[in-house]
Amino acid sequence: MPATKYIQVQFTIDDKNLAEEIAKTLVEEKLAACVQIIGPVSSIYRWQGKIEQSNEFLCLVKTKKSLYSKLEQRIKALHPYEVPEIISVDIVGIELKYSNWIRDSLE
Repeated sequence: MPATKYIQVQFTIDDKNLAEEIAKTLVEEKLAACVQIIGPVSSIYRWQGKIEQSNEFLCLVKTKKSLYSKLEQRIKALHPYEVPEIISVDIVGIELKYSNWIRDSLE
């Protein structure tokens, strides 16, 4: 089933407790139906001209495309990074009952 009105947003953060706090806030405020926290994962990246490596937690957020702007602003407000990774991808296929659950969780 096409599901272009739903998206998965991912962000990373280096503190599991803070990841959980952000996840709970997003769900409580109905900006997210759920947030899955994976990790730690090893991240290797360039920051301020140097190659860095750190352990982070990957957070996967299920939400509606129409909530993206509010969700992004909320993550930025709660996130300690100067430049947090916030990436959205369209969910192009989704099981009907799960789609309905997302819808019902956000309304």
